[in-house]
Amino acid sequence: MPGTPPTRFVYLGPEGTFAEQALRTVPAAERGSRTPARSVGEALEAVRAAEADAALVPLENSIGGAVGVTLDELAEGEPLVITREVILPVEFVLGARAGTLLPSVRSVAAHPQASTQCRGWLRAHLPDAVVVDVLSNGAAAAGAASGEYDAAICAPIGATRHRLAVMADKIADHPDAVTRFALVSRPGPPPPPTGDDVTSLAVYIAHDRVGALLSVLMELAVRGVNLTRIESRPTGEALGHYVFFLDCTGHVADVRLGEALQGLRRVCADVRFLGSYPRHRWDESTRERPVAAPAGLSDADYADAAAWLARLRAGELT
Repeated sequence: MPGTPPTRFVYLGPEGTFAEQALRTVPAAERGSRTPARSVGEALEAVRAAEADAALVPLENSIGGAVGVTLDELAEGEPLVITREVILPVEFVLGARAGTLLPSVRSVAAHPQASTQCRGWLRAHLPDAVVVDVLSNGAAAAGAASGEYDAAICAPIGATRHRLAVMADKIADHPDAVTRFALVSRPGPPPPPTGDDVTSLAVYIAHDRVGALLSVLMELAVRGVNLTRIESRPTGEALGHYVFFLDCTGHVADVRLGEALQGLRRVCADVRFLGSYPRHRWDESTRERPVAAPAGLSDADYADAAAWLARLRAGELT
């Protein structure tokens, strides 16, 4: 039911991964049920089938970029909307069974993305160890706990969940790396505007028209809507056919963004609304502030212009 807080959550599993750690930062998730899914597609289908109220899935990483499978799943199938974003610092640890000494580590389990982000640390501290690819950070921790591997690169929650001793923490080569997650629900009224919001869209351009992508960007630019991210993904229809994923500052309730959406509807082959939601405020000391509307493009300016036009149409020229 629209407006009802979610109580059944699903997330990209298994347990002990960054996705579970991110979901635990959502207050409602601590009071509700949390079920791991085997894939992004499985998590989102659980929401579509009403087997869960919301799914937490990764959107992008500051090192690895966009998570293509999530974008593809959001662009296809029954519509879903993002209601919240969570930005989580990616802090990898090296975990092992209690009593394990670093010189004795000969095998390290790690998800390929994790080992890539910790390549420098591994080269410096475990140059002779064999890194074994596994399906997830949670699986790496489980493998180390069972003795299948000497150690694991995993999330802190994974080490805690599997009772691993932390041999080294913050071992990533990029200490400021973060992952952005999206909490996705079935369509309903978006959260109310906060003044610092993000609107996400999937835009299909007309491929037989010169300047089609430029016309999309112009609909945003002329209204002072700040475009913060654009990604392209193949539609699967034909070579050269793409869907563009846009993140814009503002909320669907804002007049200028509402007009931009109407403009996109007119010039695009299709537009899928993926949600308006608050920007995650994970670090008040460094986060970017909202970009102010240029002169003449605030909601008050739009309201004044609309009232002026209404007077003209009514024959009032004062």
